[in-house]
Amino acid sequence: MSKPRLTRIEVLKDYLKFSAAHFTLFSATARENLHGHDFRVRCAVTAAVGEDGLAFDYGILKQVLRALCDELDERVLLPLHSPYLVIEQERDWVFARFADERIPFLRRDVLLVPVRNVTAEELAALLLDRLRARPEIAALNLQAIELGISSGRGQWASIYWEPDSGIVYTTQ
Repeated sequence: MSKPRLTRIEVLKDYLKFSAAHFTLFSATARENLHGHDFRVRCAVTAAVGEDGLAFDYGILKQVLRALCDELDERVLLPLHSPYLVIEQERDWVFARFADERIPFLRRDVLLVPVRNVTAEELAALLLDRLRARPEIAALNLQAIELGISSGRGQWASIYWEPDSGIVYTTQ
């Protein structure tokens, strides 16, 4: 019996994006000012081509990616696992305590994300983890996934996963 033929399917759609505010933390005393990006998302997967000439229904991948982008859209993203930032919550407010600053945000505008820093590298890893955790994606028996996040034209951070080798970061 011959090995199945593999194909790489790349998805980069106009609707695979989210707009979010953040600030990058450089150290215990240095950070960027709050600002926003229109983040773009792209995903390439490697899968076996079936007897019917089809790897899988691409619509499943596009639907899940869109939902993941929608979760992050129009929010202030704050990192939960930063060694430099402390998150405090009081009633309708979220405060980001950094160095000698206490930065207030309305709770409804904030999304606390399980990352160390809100960077393209960390967001790519977060979305890859969330993508892989979805049962409809796990059922596709993918051989590899590469997920990229762009925070600006010509600037991408990508993360690559294969079931046998684990996760390897790549930056383009």
